[in-house]
Amino acid sequence: MSYLTQYDTDLLDVAIASEVYDLIVYNDDVNSFDFVIESLVDICEHTPLQAEQCTLLIHHKGKCSVRRGNFEAMASMRNKLCNLGISAEVED
Repeated sequence: MSYLTQYDTDLLDVAIASEVYDLIVYNDDVNSFDFVIESLVDICEHTPLQAEQCTLLIHHKGKCSVRRGNFEAMASMRNKLCNLGISAEVED
């Protein structure tokens, strides 16, 4: 016997659909600052200033959350960054 009503399951569906994920980019010794900045502008739709600030954080802190959003969008951006040789992961 299920104790969830239709209202409860609708709320659960909304909660799952609205979960926010972080796209994390990691520092490496391979990619140049300019390349990472250009990639963040092209793929993550950052302004050049946002991309530069994120790149500095990546360099000095080892990683940075460069974007937040739904899983599908973050996974797509992650795949594009990884295809360019930039190390990235999606975290909840």
